[in-house]
Formats: sequence, C-alpha cells, structure tokens
Amino acid sequence: MSEKKVKKYYAEKALLEWRRLAKDPYHRLEFETTMHFLRKYLPRKGLLLDAGGGPGRYTIELVRLGYDVTLVDATPEMLELAERRIRRAGVKRRVRGIVEASLSDLSGFETSTFDAVMCLGGALSHVVNAGKREKAIDELVRVAKKGAPIFTSVIGRIGLMVSELILFPDEIGIDNLFKKARDTGDYHGGYGFAPCHFYLPEELRDSLLKRRLKLLEMAGLEGLASGHRKETNKLCRVYPESWKRWRETHLKTCTHPVAVGMSEHFLAICRK
Repeated sequence: MSEKKVKKYYAEKALLEWRRLAKDPYHRLEFETTMHFLRKYLPRKGLLLDAGGGPGRYTIELVRLGYDVTLVDATPEMLELAERRIRRAGVKRRVRGIVEASLSDLSGFETSTFDAVMCLGGALSHVVNAGKREKAIDELVRVAKKGAPIFTSVIGRIGLMVSELILFPDEIGIDNLFKKARDTGDYHGGYGFAPCHFYLPEELRDSLLKRRLKLLEMAGLEGLASGHRKETNKLCRVYPESWKRWRETHLKTCTHPVAVGMSEHFLAICRK
C-alpha cells in the first residue's frame, strides 16, 4: 500500500520535484552540497547509476560533467519528465538508459556494472518497508564495481521533528503521526507527504557498514540552516556578502555530527 501511495504522490508532483532543488537558496543547499561531494569522490570518468533519480536533475548535471549515466525510477511520470528535460538539455547522447524499476529490484543490471552508484534526494527513505529497504541497499551495493563510491542521501528524523516544530506544530499532538515517526521513523502518509522512513544518522551508517563498505564521510545537506528556510532565503536576498560567508561556513560544518543529525536530508558516502 505504501509503495502505491509513494508512486501516486510523485506521479502528481513530478514537475514540483524537478523544481524543488532549484526553487530557492534554501533548497539549492541540498543540490549544491550533494554536487560538492559528488565532485570530491566520483572517479574521473565512467558509467554512473542515478537510482531513484526522479526527473533527472542530477543525471543532467553529471552528464554535463562528462559522465555516462543510467537513470532509474519507479514512477513513470517522473521518467517521462526526465526524458523531456534530458532532451531539452541536449545531453541524451550520454544517458545510457532511462529505466523504470524499484530500488529493491535492480535485477535488470548485472553485478558490478557501475563505476559509481547514487541514490539521492531521499529516494531510499520512500522505501517504507524495512525488508525492502535493506534489499534496496543490497542492490545498490551489488551493481557497484569494487572500489566504486556509493552515495546515499535520506530524510533525517531529527530534522523532521525540527521542521514539525517550526512549520506544523499542530501535528505534534497527533500520536499516530508525530510520535510514531519520532519513535520508529515510519510515516505512512495522509498528511500531505508521501510515505517515508526518516533515518537517524547512526541507523544509515550501521546499515551501510554491515555490508563491509568503507564509510568515507557523512554530510548534512541543509546542515545548520535546516528548518530555517525563511531566514536562509532572506540572507541570500538581502545580504549577498553574508550569504557567501554562510555558504563557506556550511561546507566547513556540514560534516560535523550535529549538522548531519539535525539536517532535513543527509548524505553518506561509502566505497565498496
């Protein structure tokens, strides 16, 4: 049931998801910070997997950096939009495939196919069933070549609670919503967002390490700005010099455990 709800949510919001990472300075922090770490750890060339890549924003950017990319997503409407955006960007030649598949079943790809594997934008968090979520991680690892970096970003549980306090305080009193998400990380939909599992940093870290991956870094993608959309956007708009200093500060602090834990989205970088 949760899988159907997730697909329905993103089928109706494909264009909004395309716009999300570019809509304002606050949301661009997630995209730009992710790209910072991709540039830091990606191999100089190769074939990349953008798993759960939705409308293709990362795929397009990575092709522009000189990589070949295969895009996978479970929602047909997302892939249709990705196809249009990829053609409009003029990068279709280096997109090796636009494939409909779930994260927990990448059987269409051989073992050790990709020079790097990415599961970004919180896609893994939308695999609500714990068994399927673990299977999805197994699949991401399986299709990566030995020595390949694996990038996984998820939606943070502590960041969720901060956002509830700031944006939706009325929902804190709803036991089957806030308390369940707080204690288990699970949210099954019905309050304006797709079903989701909200991660603690140590939960994602331990899940990756038990697969004998080498953890390289973890980073909070919104970091210290998490939950402060209004203030972040105002800083960029009104105080451009201060905004430059803040972005510098963000990149210097986003790997601190506090910044990782409180972030709306956080990223783990491993090597197989």
